[in-house]
Amino acid sequence: MGEFDLIKTYFTRPVRRTVLGIGDDCAVLQLAPGMQLATSTDMLVEVRHFFPSVSPALLGHKALAVNLSDLAACGAKPLAFTLALALPFVNENFLEEFSKGLFHLADEYECELIGGDTTCGPLNLCITVFGEVPQGQALLRSGAQVNDDIYVSGPLGDACLALEVLQGQISMPPNHLEAIRPALEQPQARVRLGLALRGLAHSAIDLSDGLMGDLTHILCESRVGARVNVDAIPRSTVLKTQRIAQQRKYILAGGDDYELLFTAPRETRQAVQDLAQTEGLQISRIGEIIATSEPGTLHLHDHLGDTLALPWRAFDHFTHQHPA
Repeated sequence: MGEFDLIKTYFTRPVRRTVLGIGDDCAVLQLAPGMQLATSTDMLVEVRHFFPSVSPALLGHKALAVNLSDLAACGAKPLAFTLALALPFVNENFLEEFSKGLFHLADEYECELIGGDTTCGPLNLCITVFGEVPQGQALLRSGAQVNDDIYVSGPLGDACLALEVLQGQISMPPNHLEAIRPALEQPQARVRLGLALRGLAHSAIDLSDGLMGDLTHILCESRVGARVNVDAIPRSTVLKTQRIAQQRKYILAGGDDYELLFTAPRETRQAVQDLAQTEGLQISRIGEIIATSEPGTLHLHDHLGDTLALPWRAFDHFTHQHPA
C-alpha cells in the first residue's frame, strides 16, 4: 500500500464543516464573524511518549486528546486538525485501530481531519488542532489576579504512577494498575469545562508537565505568586496507597495529567461548584493567588499550614529520558 492509498483508506472522510479539506495543497477554514482562531501542536514519539505495546486505538485517542486539552485551556471550541504521521512500515491492522481511536474522539467534539502528511520513519505522531473562540474571550496564562482561587479539574498523579509501574520501577496489584492506566493512555480533554469557564475564570492552563511547572507558567505570565495546600490536591484511591512523599511527587511533578488548572475570583466559588456538578467533575480549590515582588513564587504547605520544601522539578523533555 502506497502513501496516497493509505491516506484514502484510513484518513479520508467527507468534508463537513470546513470549506476545503484533504485533497489539495492547503485546507481552508472559514471562521464565523467575531471569532478568533486558536491553534496548538503536540508531537508523540514512540518510546519517548508511549510504549510500543500500547493499543493503537488508545494511541489514536491520546494523540488528539493532548491537543484538544490545549484548546480547552484556552476556552476554544474544536474545529479541525491536521495529522503528520511517520510509520516504519505500512501496518494495516495498526492503521485501522489507530484511525478508529482517533476519529471516535474527533467525532465526539465534531473536530474534522483536514490534512497533514505521511512518511516512512520511526513511529511519530504530530497533530495540529484548530479551534475558535469569541474575540477577546480566550483564557490566557497571563490573566490570574491577586486573591483568585486556584482550582484543578480532577485527581492528579495517576498517569505518572502508572508509567513507573509499567517501567518496572515500582510494583502494585494488577487491579490497581488497571484502575489508573487509563489516566496515562486515555486522558480526557476537558473541552466542555474550558468552554464553560469563559467569562468565569481569569486564567487557565492544561496540566501536561506537572502542577508545579504549569502553575509557575501562570504565575510568571501574570506576574503574581501563589500559595497551594498540597493536601487539598485531589488524588485517586490507588494513589493514596503510596507513601505520602511519593503521592506528593506524583501530583506535583508527575505530568501527563491533562486536567485543567484555572484561577477564578472568590465571588465565583458557588458558580464553580455548580459547574463541577453540571459537568460531573471533581473540581477542587487548592490555593490562592498572592501578590509578590518576585513573579513565579510558589509557596507549598500542608493542611496544617506548615511549609513544604520539596526536591522535585517539573517535567522537562530534555532532562527526562523516558516516556512521559
